[in-house]
Amino acid sequence: MKRVVVGMSGGVDSSVAAYLLKEQGYEVIGMFMKNWHDDSVTISDECPWVEDSNDAMIVAQNLGIPFQAIDLSKEYKERIVDYMFEEYQKGRTPNPDVLCNREIKFDIFLKAALKLKADFIATGHYCRKETIDQHGQAIHRLLAGIDPNKDQSYFLCQLTQDQLAKALFPIGELTKPQVREIAKEIGLVTADKKDSQGLCFVGKVRLPEFLQQKLAPQKGTVIEVTSSGRPFENNPVDIALNDAEITTLRKLTAPFSYTIEDGKAVGEHNGAHYFTIGQRKGLNIGGTPEPLFIIDTDTKQNIIYTGQGEDHPGLYRKGLFVTKEEIHWVRQDKALLEDESREYQVRIRYRQDLESARLFMKEDGLYVIFNHPQKAIAAGQFVVWYDGDELIGSGVIA
Repeated sequence: MKRVVVGMSGGVDSSVAAYLLKEQGYEVIGMFMKNWHDDSVTISDECPWVEDSNDAMIVAQNLGIPFQAIDLSKEYKERIVDYMFEEYQKGRTPNPDVLCNREIKFDIFLKAALKLKADFIATGHYCRKETIDQHGQAIHRLLAGIDPNKDQSYFLCQLTQDQLAKALFPIGELTKPQVREIAKEIGLVTADKKDSQGLCFVGKVRLPEFLQQKLAPQKGTVIEVTSSGRPFENNPVDIALNDAEITTLRKLTAPFSYTIEDGKAVGEHNGAHYFTIGQRKGLNIGGTPEPLFIIDTDTKQNIIYTGQGEDHPGLYRKGLFVTKEEIHWVRQDKALLEDESREYQVRIRYRQDLESARLFMKEDGLYVIFNHPQKAIAAGQFVVWYDGDELIGSGVIA
């Protein structure tokens, strides 16, 4: 009998995942990850992990499976929380949930499960895995979940073939309503529990208050940019592979930059590192015909640049760049070689609609050029590309 350790978060998804695996004949062990209890930094006023841990334990008892908790708070602080502070201090927009999966669930947690002689680990992610044989080698395909409203493959975009080999996603073939229905039928305490918000296995985070504990407030100027900053093409891009192409690619992917001469001062803020491109809330500046959106942040000069309305040209870019060191291929057999290019479906944030784009591999990295300009591309975000419903690769936006 194959042994699987299920990461039980105290929610309905991982509860049903554990149930399904037991029904399929696996020897199932439930494990709760305690990721935060550092008194020096308060992530949230709420303390959901105690309740979540209890709910996970009750479900395990109900299912008749062994249960234990594992304290990963030290590793979580070093790999996730410290990373968040560093990224925001640089004016970048991190995605801790992607890192949590790569660094905690499918690394530290996986190693703990292997010490228990587990054959697999399982989570309650809405995604699927399919293993194919390619020239005698097992290739693991990471596929979107069946439920388009809950597909969470984006959060697993940094996983490797070795990690996927040990992973099971029992609810990927189900919709959320189906998962809740199963939980109700078998009388699980988590059947009607609300979906968790915020960081994985931690809970809701009030970001400004969280960041202020390490990044001190500092008064700065808010500039409203009245010019477009830089024009862009609205037509689909069809760039021939030639010697001049790299100049065009760099032009299309370079982030917009502004100076105070590009606009006028319209208010103050408490620190440029608290804000991100595309953000509207938190500025507390009124009196403009349309709401102000952040189009750039300068953390060195502590200046925020804004533009009026969702259609401000400064919010939209035609492309983005990923340095060579930050490119990750889930399907390494499909990795682009230098000077190759290929069309993929791309997204830059969770639940964003997939957008057509062409990826160009160059000596210095990967250039992603969208058919249509994309809103609020921010450094630090993960760009993810798909072929149909298969996630092929990802990278951190430079």
